[in-house]
Amino acid sequence: MTVFKRNRWAVVLLVLAVVFLAVGVGRGEAETVYRKAVQICMECIGLG
Repeated sequence: MTVFKRNRWAVVLLVLAVVFLAVGVGRGEAETVYRKAVQICMECIGLG
């Protein structure tokens, strides 16, 4: 058995995850998530 046959679903899910990640970055979602994370961190530390 080849590696692809044994791990077919793992490969399919990995490719799907990469596609969704690329779509999110293309839509500018990474910047939104980063901005919200910075805001939450500043609130936790007490600077914001």
